[in-house]
Amino acid sequence: MDNNTNTKLYVGNLSYDMTEQELKEYFESVGKVNHAKIIFDESTSNKRSKGFGFIEMSSEENAKKAIEKLNGTEFMGRNIVVSAARPRTKKDF
Repeated sequence: MDNNTNTKLYVGNLSYDMTEQELKEYFESVGKVNHAKIIFDESTSNKRSKGFGFIEMSSEENAKKAIEKLNGTEFMGRNIVVSAARPRTKKDF
């Protein structure tokens, strides 16, 4: 079992122009961030952002604080969604 499950957050409704550095800095306003990752569409020639990403906070306490303080806030013109990340599941085709 992954031991960082309770520190990993899903972040949705991101601006397509946002960088991983900007995302990390925004979340550092509530606590230490270990890692920030924006998901890109690899199938397009310009590798456009899919509008969501993941944040790994340094502690479960910081992750809970980030959800409480940042979910629904406006960042770069969009109201972002912040929630606990769910484990990846296999897609059924």
